[in-house]
Amino acid sequence: MIVAKVMIHPATYGNVHKAVARSFELFTLRLKGKKVFIKPNVLRASEAEEGIVTNPAVLRAVVDEVESMEPSSIVVGDNSGIFSYGANEEAFKKTGLMEASKGYYQNIGNDSQRVGFNPDFIPSVSLSRIVLDADIIISLPKFKTHGLTVMTGAIKNSYGFLPGAQKAKLHKIAGSPGRFHEMIVDVFRLRVPDLFIVDAVVGMEGNGPASPDLREIGLILASDNAVALDAVIARMMGCDPGRLRFLQKAKEAGLGDYEHSKIEIIGRFKRLRCFKLPPLGGEAHYSNENVQAMLHGRTLLRPQANPDLCTRCGLCISQCPASALSMGDHIPHADPDKCIVCFCCQEICPGKAISLR
Repeated sequence: MIVAKVMIHPATYGNVHKAVARSFELFTLRLKGKKVFIKPNVLRASEAEEGIVTNPAVLRAVVDEVESMEPSSIVVGDNSGIFSYGANEEAFKKTGLMEASKGYYQNIGNDSQRVGFNPDFIPSVSLSRIVLDADIIISLPKFKTHGLTVMTGAIKNSYGFLPGAQKAKLHKIAGSPGRFHEMIVDVFRLRVPDLFIVDAVVGMEGNGPASPDLREIGLILASDNAVALDAVIARMMGCDPGRLRFLQKAKEAGLGDYEHSKIEIIGRFKRLRCFKLPPLGGEAHYSNENVQAMLHGRTLLRPQANPDLCTRCGLCISQCPASALSMGDHIPHADPDKCIVCFCCQEICPGKAISLR
């Protein structure tokens, strides 16, 4: 029994409008008179060519399509990984996403509302108000790896619904890769987007989500079901989606199914050869003692700065939610007793100097 459809469509940034238009044809949304929120993946300020954020060409194509459907309002925004005043605007401007937003950009971190959350982590969180007010949410993930969750796709993109430093706080509260996997599903469930369009024209492999290892893929993926879409992305990367705890939990919560037999592929599926997955995976077979021991050993990894790439800007130190980093020997060092391996330092490093070893 098919429970979800996933589109795979060839595209370049020059002709991406065709693939985006096909997404809206296959996954019909009634937008006339509706309030629409469009959320790209905007990790931090970077050049579009670095492949860290959703490419402006993809955002522009989506905005054009939404405009043609006569919504009552459009908002484009995200909460970046930097927790300082003006960080969202800076990220949108430098990446080219501000221009691609066609005047619809708003700093969604300036207005939030407290909502109930999973008390196993924290009783409540602040959610950007536009997420709650929107009639339709269109999520634009980037095809990337992620050191803590193996991949970042449709489900992980909703983590940007949380404004400010509470994203880092939740990293700290989770305390382990497995619990973080589960927690991002709880964030996703606060408001499940209505459509997902993935920028896989140029993807990222290796030590994501801010790796210099880019991969020409030449595709746009789309679905109205995040679990099925992330399962397809995982398989394309050469990863069994059933080994990812966040997909296990999403399936348990009734959000979708990652089984291949339950997903209809519209287009051509092809596994990417020799795709480099990150060194620390969040795979979870908790009943297997050997796997548990391996995961425990991997969580002992700590961030290390490459002295040839580090500019000593101190951004990683100021943004560390556990205050585990300090400047020593002219480069940042992590206190192993304080570090929670939350990957925030790696995510925000402008020089891509930090990796886990």
